[in-house]
Amino acid sequence: MGRQKVILEKMARIFQIRNELMRQALAECLGTLILVMFGCGAVAQLILSGGSHGMFLTVNFAFGFAATLGILVCGQVSGGHINPTVTFSLCLLGREPWRKFPVYFLAQTLGAFLGAGIIFGMYIGLEAFTVGFVVLVIGQSMGFNSGYAVNPARDLGPRIFTALAGWGPEVFSAKSYWSFVPIFAPFIGAMFGVMVYQLMVGYHVEGEARDKRQAEEREEKERLKLSAVSEKETA
Repeated sequence: MGRQKVILEKMARIFQIRNELMRQALAECLGTLILVMFGCGAVAQLILSGGSHGMFLTVNFAFGFAATLGILVCGQVSGGHINPTVTFSLCLLGREPWRKFPVYFLAQTLGAFLGAGIIFGMYIGLEAFTVGFVVLVIGQSMGFNSGYAVNPARDLGPRIFTALAGWGPEVFSAKSYWSFVPIFAPFIGAMFGVMVYQLMVGYHVEGEARDKRQAEEREEKERLKLSAVSEKETA
């Protein structure tokens, strides 16, 4: 048992990644892999079974479950974005540095690519176990319109894989190059969503917190001044 512990500690030191951004990128890659593996797995199960093992509702549930499970897995390390538009929005808000955006985007797309590869190899969908309410609600209310293409990495990664797996460039050119819509449109939606949220909620909440913080700082300065005066009078 002692030797095993020593070996495990040595392995941990060898494989430990000290670069924080790299650790976060790996976490995002894994989280997005989980999203695609479970979500697209449900789609594969529905299509390959001819509809006998699944329906539109089960695909919505699977993506909702997969989104939450992916976030639970990587959230403590990277924030659990698993979607480039989430990273993009946080960068717009100044809550994440812009240097993270290309790294996260690449990691998320790679994770989606690997998730598609796993499903391609398995030819079967898997069940997820927790609830992603946002994905579920979007799918239930707007999924018929465009398959609720809200995640560029989830779309681009599997699309690249299917192109390499034999379907060729048609996966990008089909339906008058529809593939560009789910890749670029979510970023436009992210900008619009951030603007609406900030105007209606964010600026007000942040302003209230800022005013409270400034008031506390003024009180602290006054307290220090009074304390200094009292010490002088005592001396």
